[in-house]
Amino acid sequence: MSQHNETIAFKWFEAFNQHNLENLLSLYDDHAEHFSPKLKIRKPETEGLIKGKNELRIWWQDAFDRLPTLHYKVTSLTANNDRVFMEYIRQVENEEDMLVAEVLEIKDGKIIFSRVYHG
Repeated sequence: MSQHNETIAFKWFEAFNQHNLENLLSLYDDHAEHFSPKLKIRKPETEGLIKGKNELRIWWQDAFDRLPTLHYKVTSLTANNDRVFMEYIRQVENEEDMLVAEVLEIKDGKIIFSRVYHG
């Protein structure tokens, strides 16, 4: 199962880096939740947490529209039967690279929760 979860993570990076919103959303459960420090800053009313595919769609479409050069460079993946811990470098043209860690919690082959850490 951990190998399957690692495959989900690689598909996640591929979809994200291609800015393919539909492929990205297909990896998530309909009721998935996502927490991000960037969300907390850009949309303070969320307190950093959004729920459901519609909110995920709005959030990532906005990111892809605002940051057309947004790209994630994988540095490390660790998967087990329940989750994948990902480390990557967030790259955007004319911005400093940012080190990011993210955890994808997976159930029945779908991401049910993701949490982003900056540092």
